[in-house]
Amino acid sequence: MTRVLLSLGSNLGEREGHLRGAVEGLGESVLLVSGVYETPPWGDADQPHYLNVAVLAVDANAEPADWLARAQALERAAGRERDPDRRFGPRTLDVDVICMWTDDGQPVIAGESELTLPHPRAHLRAFVLRPWLDIQPYAQLPGHGWVLDLVKAEPVAGDLAELRPRPDIDLNG
Repeated sequence: MTRVLLSLGSNLGEREGHLRGAVEGLGESVLLVSGVYETPPWGDADQPHYLNVAVLAVDANAEPADWLARAQALERAAGRERDPDRRFGPRTLDVDVICMWTDDGQPVIAGESELTLPHPRAHLRAFVLRPWLDIQPYAQLPGHGWVLDLVKAEPVAGDLAELRPRPDIDLNG
């Protein structure tokens, strides 16, 4: 059994619908879904705000490459088109594999060309860490420590003020 933390974001088209479709697309593997947050764009300011959510999922037989393939399939289903000139540009759906753990709770460490685990920039992103705390208040990001400590430190702490909870959007069921 593997557990995985996915970060989902959308800032083009029907943002809520894209997130909902991704959660539904993960099906029975979904354990927990965080609250939704509206966030400014990261890495490329010239685009609309995002809706972001964290999802904890499980699968008995999934390897890191399987989760990456699922993430990319969800993005394709939402009509995502990658612009090679705008790495952090707008998108209908972005699904990042943040962390993965074995059934005995050990973090999976991977440094492959297509997927690095844990995600190499997760510790810098308020839009990943804050939703994660909703579903795992005592979470640890392998190699970086307690998520609660990470959100209290710069640069994440400075970005938290710009995250806006969206209690009007519920992706649980």
